Amino acid sequence: MFVLFDEDGGFKAGTVLADNDTSLQVENTHGRRIKLKRANVLLEFRAPLPADLLARAGEAANGFETDFLWGVCGDEEFSFTDFAADYYGHAPDAVEAAAMLFALHAAPMWFHRKGKGRFRKAPEDILNAAKAGMEKKRLQAEAISRMCADLTARRLPAEFSQSVVAHLLYRPDRNRIETKALEAACVETGLSAANLLLECGALSSSYDFHYRRFLFEQFPEGTGFPPFNPPCVPEGLPLAAVAAFSIDDAATTEIDDAFSVTPKPGGGWKVGIHIAAPALGFERGSSLDAVARRRLSTVYMPGDKITMLPDDVVSAFTLSVGSARPAVSLYLDVRADLTITGHESRIECVPVVANLRHHDIEPVFNETTLAQDDLDFPWKKELTLLWELATVLEAGRGKPSANAHQMDYSFSVDWDQITPDGPGAVAISKRSRGSPMDKLVAELMIFANATWGRLLDEAGIPGLYRVQGGGKVRMSTVAAPHEGLGVECYAWSSSPLRRYVDLVNQWQIIAVLNQTPPAFAPKSTELMEALRDFELTYAEYSEFQRRLERYWCVRWLRQHEIRTTEAYVLRDNLVRFSDIPFILKVPSLPPQLPGSRISLTVKGSDLIDVEVHARYLATLAEPDPAVQEEVEY
Repeated sequence: MFVLFDEDGGFKAGTVLADNDTSLQVENTHGRRIKLKRANVLLEFRAPLPADLLARAGEAANGFETDFLWGVCGDEEFSFTDFAADYYGHAPDAVEAAAMLFALHAAPMWFHRKGKGRFRKAPEDILNAAKAGMEKKRLQAEAISRMCADLTARRLPAEFSQSVVAHLLYRPDRNRIETKALEAACVETGLSAANLLLECGALSSSYDFHYRRFLFEQFPEGTGFPPFNPPCVPEGLPLAAVAAFSIDDAATTEIDDAFSVTPKPGGGWKVGIHIAAPALGFERGSSLDAVARRRLSTVYMPGDKITMLPDDVVSAFTLSVGSARPAVSLYLDVRADLTITGHESRIECVPVVANLRHHDIEPVFNETTLAQDDLDFPWKKELTLLWELATVLEAGRGKPSANAHQMDYSFSVDWDQITPDGPGAVAISKRSRGSPMDKLVAELMIFANATWGRLLDEAGIPGLYRVQGGGKVRMSTVAAPHEGLGVECYAWSSSPLRRYVDLVNQWQIIAVLNQTPPAFAPKSTELMEALRDFELTYAEYSEFQRRLERYWCVRWLRQHEIRTTEAYVLRDNLVRFSDIPFILKVPSLPPQLPGSRISLTVKGSDLIDVEVHARYLATLAEPDPAVQEEVEY
């Protein structure tokens, strides 16, 4: 005797070797002997042989029309043998019964399984819903196949809108058919999603990939500004009797700070530090405050920026030449020996007579020209005095404002030039930090931020402070020392057009000077929230700037077709190129002392992963103590 049985969800057949009432000893079609519970037996038969039964029944099951079976089936639960008898009109043989079992079991959408060869007809509404689901899956499979074919052929499917592409690249949803099509195409082409979409034209360039990722994460609503009430530029402010000038790089439009030097009768000077005052133009809680609170800072990147405030607002308050703009000013009474005898803060309109630019001033105002003192140029006396005052302030703090061996790198991008890697030709220049111009600006800003931080603290009004202790820098609403700068407290207040922290502090400073209630009261939860959000957002903006600077370094290497270059060893196999601020690992680098100068051959680069592949060539020089600090930076 033979039996048909269910084993692990599949149908098997075998020869009965022994019948033990509740169990059987069976040899299956593969010759393996098993112990089978009688309850698992679905059909007993004497012909044909088990292997023939499975083959013939499987072939016969393919001939059934499932919809017809469902239509002639009753609504009550039934066994497959009873249904086979009704279907054939006679008691079914083993092959006929098994064929019906196989057909019913293979159509779970039409027939619900009830166990041990029993089934029940699916209700019509459930069946129709299941059919609709199957049709949907079929259409989706066709769409996935079509989109995959388009992508493989480097054509962008119609479904791949800009919004869809952004989600595919930066937040893929594995349940979307576009994601499945893209993944399949990536497997077929051997390309990453970003590189494949770049070849299909979904991205205009590799730069577009990185920039759009930042916008997707930080500016999902776009970089445009929502509607806002225009600022009210204050009228009736006293006009300062000074001639103020600013010092910025050529690309700066948000000119926050300016300086003035006015000789005093009887000797000495009144030195003015003038900070643009957008806080006088709109209040906390206004629509413009909401804009600034959302962005928290201007975003800087090579060749572009996303401003914290709208251009019209910046234009109304930036300290541009030929205007008299609202400002919060800090005046220092300076003796002829550069001793500061007192200071005073005012709210006023400041006439700006010059916007000095780094590229114009530094060639004539540097350590060499100061030592020679035989070159005359506009604003020489004022700049020289402020530099000498800055030197005194630096000595008073006991901390250098900058390490002269450290390098600053400037990136400029000419978007009008088209390169093989896309729009934009990059130029990278470097200059030693700590020049007279750097020291002048840094020291006066440190003095202003420390002075106004003490002003808030003494008035019992909270502010947002930069605090450093034990080597860790953090922000706080309570005044505390900044060990790195050597000051008792330090409240960012000098860039209110660019940073929300400075704008908040300016509101608080104005409240002290006008003796009015502050925008943020002591123990304000909103102030703590602003502090936390600023720290997180500012860190993300800074990381984006570093990432794009790294990207443009790779573009610079490709643009100049660099094949060999020099680098300094930082540690282990980590090196930094000599001409650009690009750090990479060189696996082939033999053991070297930190600071050693080596030569490398550039083997390749990737603008999506922002990586350079280089191989060690030779050691050119042992560490040079003169540049050691710059290398370690």
